[in-house]
Amino acid sequence: MNKEQFQGQWNELKGKIKQKWGKLTDDDLTQINGKREQLLGKLQQKYGLAKEKAEEEFTRWGKDFSNDWKETTTSKKSSKNY
Repeated sequence: MNKEQFQGQWNELKGKIKQKWGKLTDDDLTQINGKREQLLGKLQQKYGLAKEKAEEEFTRWGKDFSNDWKETTTSKKSSKNY
């Protein structure tokens, strides 16, 4: 997931991010406001991760989320064809 996708889908992503990283508060998410670097900083702070590890975790999650999102939207499109 690139920077533009992340910012563009921020409202949808907030809930998913909070599910994945439950230590992040609503105030944290408000401060992050769709900024990838801010999220990585908060992950480092709240979870004691090194910068590289936070980046790794986020990248892995972003790929999983993107795949799940694609499957969901494809399923919705397919079900409309009936």
